[in-house]
Amino acid sequence: MSARRASLVSSRSTHGAQRAPARAIVRKAIVSEDVDVGKTGAAYTEFASLLDKYQYNYKVGDVISGKIKACDAKGAWVEIGAKSEALCPTSEASLGNVRNAAAVFDIDCDYDFEIIQDDNGEGCMTLSVRRMELAKAWDRCREAQADDAALTGDVLSVNRGGLLVEVEKLRGFVPQSHIGVRTLNREELIGQQLPFKFIEVDEEKNRLVLSHRLATDMVSAEGLEVGDVVEGMVQAVKPYGAFVDVGGQSGLLHISQISHERIVAVENVLSPGDRIKVLVMSKDAEKGRLSLSTKKLEQNHGDMLRNPAAVFETAEDMGRQFREKMQAAEGVVMSVDEA
Repeated sequence: MSARRASLVSSRSTHGAQRAPARAIVRKAIVSEDVDVGKTGAAYTEFASLLDKYQYNYKVGDVISGKIKACDAKGAWVEIGAKSEALCPTSEASLGNVRNAAAVFDIDCDYDFEIIQDDNGEGCMTLSVRRMELAKAWDRCREAQADDAALTGDVLSVNRGGLLVEVEKLRGFVPQSHIGVRTLNREELIGQQLPFKFIEVDEEKNRLVLSHRLATDMVSAEGLEVGDVVEGMVQAVKPYGAFVDVGGQSGLLHISQISHERIVAVENVLSPGDRIKVLVMSKDAEKGRLSLSTKKLEQNHGDMLRNPAAVFETAEDMGRQFREKMQAAEGVVMSVDEA
């Protein structure tokens, strides 16, 4: 747990402890049988004073629990036990973009909030869920970097330097040298979900630098070998072939490796979003390149054009035959070398 989070938890538990003296004193004053009206009135006055001193001594940075009472154009109005309801503006309702607080909160339900302003000009506190989610998102990114783990993110846009992506609802940058997908038009990556590893995670500078290439190298090192038959999804179709995502790594299915029969236009055979089975022809983990084939999975020449379902149904058997031929060829080479 970070020092900041520990401070928030400690602060929250302190508030619970502060309410006890006020309740104890007023209970003693009210239930006592020998207290007259004047003394009872004084007890209530003292009770009100104690509430101000103990119960409402919140400060910016505290995490508190509150019940949603209403949502309007300003945001969500939250009952926190103070004299007036606090406000969680719509812009602070979530780390994601929301237009209406009602889309995030349910009336009469309890949520945790962080106090970000003790007086917002309307005589009430300003609360935030976004601030808490932001801190948690940075924590998850730091943990992933420490564990050398990959997280999935969305490609938002491209520029000359690389990609702008969103991971854990945080904006990050992928340098061009760390893009693992080989494509002539990088704009086709916009909207795609890809795995990323973390190069730099700096919350203070709001700087997040990621690598898709390192993440795909990780995937290729997880047992994907030449001759394997894997299921993938067509990412993009080009005149020279199709890019297929297989477990987070993009491989090229060249036009010459789609079928034994000649193909004039790749788009007549494959479309983005198609789920297909492919054979791994070759791989270069260092450069992040993966060459694929459906041609080697055809039992009859032209099946990929006329009956691709039949190709995918027998893909594993055809892949086994390919591996056996490859092993036999390697055996011949070894024999020649030994001779």
